[in-house]
Amino acid sequence: MQSIKLIGRSSRLSLLQIDIVKQKIQSTFPGIRLEVIERSSKGDALQNIPLHTIEGSDFFTQDIFEGLANGEADIAVHSLKDMSSEHFFGQNKFAVIDRDDSRDVAIFNNYIEEKIKRGETIIIGTCSPRREEMATVFLKRALPQLNSELKIETRSVRGNVETRLRKLDNGEYDATILATAGLNRLLRSKKDAQLIRGLLAGKKMMLLPLIECVPAPCQGAIVAEAHHSNKRAIEILIRINDEKLYADCLAEKEEATKYGAGCIQKFGVTTINTKNGEYLYAAGKDAEGTEFVKWDPLPELEIKGPLFSSTDVMNGFFEYELNSQVVSFNKPVIFVANYKAIQPSATELLSKEKLDNRDELRSKIILASGTRTWFELAKKGYWVTASADALGFEFLLSSLSMPLLSIGAQDIIILTHETAAKRWKTRGYDAVSNHKLLAKDDKAIQTAIAAAGAIFWTSFSQYEFYSKYAMPDVKHICAGGETAELLKQAGIKPVIFPTIKAFEQWRKYFIQSRSVA
Repeated sequence: MQSIKLIGRSSRLSLLQIDIVKQKIQSTFPGIRLEVIERSSKGDALQNIPLHTIEGSDFFTQDIFEGLANGEADIAVHSLKDMSSEHFFGQNKFAVIDRDDSRDVAIFNNYIEEKIKRGETIIIGTCSPRREEMATVFLKRALPQLNSELKIETRSVRGNVETRLRKLDNGEYDATILATAGLNRLLRSKKDAQLIRGLLAGKKMMLLPLIECVPAPCQGAIVAEAHHSNKRAIEILIRINDEKLYADCLAEKEEATKYGAGCIQKFGVTTINTKNGEYLYAAGKDAEGTEFVKWDPLPELEIKGPLFSSTDVMNGFFEYELNSQVVSFNKPVIFVANYKAIQPSATELLSKEKLDNRDELRSKIILASGTRTWFELAKKGYWVTASADALGFEFLLSSLSMPLLSIGAQDIIILTHETAAKRWKTRGYDAVSNHKLLAKDDKAIQTAIAAAGAIFWTSFSQYEFYSKYAMPDVKHICAGGETAELLKQAGIKPVIFPTIKAFEQWRKYFIQSRSVA
């Protein structure tokens, strides 16, 4: 059988990605002979120059393209996020083979909190305008607020994963931002895992949320490419293509062309898969510097009568009564369902010795339900490692289990209110509560709910206590996650938005359209 030649970059990560494609071909075509050609790229050569300052694109892929064009190789292997949309939509044939977690992760030296306390500027190494634009804004609020002013500065850093981690380890930067996908692949490699784990040892991590720090289009995806004239290679790609991943990546590339191109982009596009549907999400600044947010699809919804949104009166529903029993956290990881569970007045109840809850929590890995809870915890000085993006606890589990974090459900205890803790336990999760909800007798809320043609609930507890005031034919609306699941279990067919922010985006245009009409 004729040998098929694969070509790709010579970095550790690229060779691992070539091996993934190689294994896919071998499993689909047993006995096929494969050769690997390693090639350096222009991007690899320009180590000391920020790529967004150079005219052009495809810095990491152009040299590989040429290997196909001149017949040197049959199939090229790339990280799809490095490939321009112009090339991807060109004549050649492509197959998306694999996709890992699409998030970014911020990695910090372990002295970072002391530096924040001293009021010193935090230096983050990144060569991505998108990360510089989004992540630094997010981190100013997400890092523990241990000083009156948190200062962050970015400096260009180039090189492969291990080079950037070495520069961090050497103290050239206080932090760097990397794609989780590359780290996961290196950590799965018997050859490379020890090196990467050594470079990560003692570091502090923050898994950046998808909503506020949107990944680059097609981040985490491996693409194989064949020249349009190479029929044998095209036949192979057709057989090994993952059609679902290809469709997702195609949609992300197409969406990205609406906002800008090249290395200067300050936006992200990603596909978010949930229990209740798949969404294409894009946000950031377009080529003209205009901020935008887009969810696709959002529900088509017609409402007769007023729309009541619980987001307008969040503090009007419940009072929080502290439980008297001792609460203990017997797991290394705590998922905080609502920041109100962490109150100074509640901390004295957490151990017989009345140790401050904050001291106990600082020895744990803390996860937040969403960005609001993350920021409130940061104000109290807590280090939060990740959030569920307000998409539900179970949405986060797959990302926690990846090699970078290696956290399983058995490692986590959920901190929530009394009724919710009981629900979580019936589903096999460990949960504790230090407070319970007491419904307020708010006549204004009851009247508004009674008159509403549609109600947006931000929690199932709101529905439990207040739905009795609603009309029988009212439309129930909610965000995805636990609220949606519980409403469905209660026999409701809610109209589901991916997040509360997505609903607010839809409501803004809904109100405008009504006012125009």
